Amino acid sequence: MSLLIRPTDTDESVRPGERPKPYALRVAREKARAADASGPSGLLPVLAADTTVALGEWIPGKPGTPERAVETLLRLSGRTHQVHTAVVVRLGERELSRVVTTSVRFRRLSDADIQAYVESGEPLDRAGGYAIQGGGGALVDRVVGSYTGVVGLPLAEALSLLAAIGTGLAHQIDGSTPRS
Repeated sequence: MSLLIRPTDTDESVRPGERPKPYALRVAREKARAADASGPSGLLPVLAADTTVALGEWIPGKPGTPERAVETLLRLSGRTHQVHTAVVVRLGERELSRVVTTSVRFRRLSDADIQAYVESGEPLDRAGGYAIQGGGGALVDRVVGSYTGVVGLPLAEALSLLAAIGTGLAHQIDGSTPRS
């Protein structure tokens, strides 16, 4: 089976009073439904995800500017935050979802660490202002949970949802039956 990639134009604005986990799930669902609406409904499975960084109830989002990236990284420095990645799988009218939460602790960052990372440009379009799979990995002291969830797609959970919805894709990918 071949894969189609369909970016969606989904509004990722946080609604007033919206908490981090429900926010991630709402956005992932909206992405899945938007992609499903633009394709041959029911023929192909749709997999969508959204990753949200949260420090308590604060959702920093994607910084967008160097100044906001500096503010975000200063706030995360030396602290543990949560990364919530929601995965949604749709096949026809069926929809399954899961939110995976991972704790990430940043080491204490110096002004020079932050400035060098921000100057790389990497944090500007990243949830929480960093990419763990890139240069942002050097900011991280500890990860408890799903590394692939922090990257943006928790693979074990995505495969489990694909299997549960009946696509058979998980078996084709790794040759085994995924755990539930």
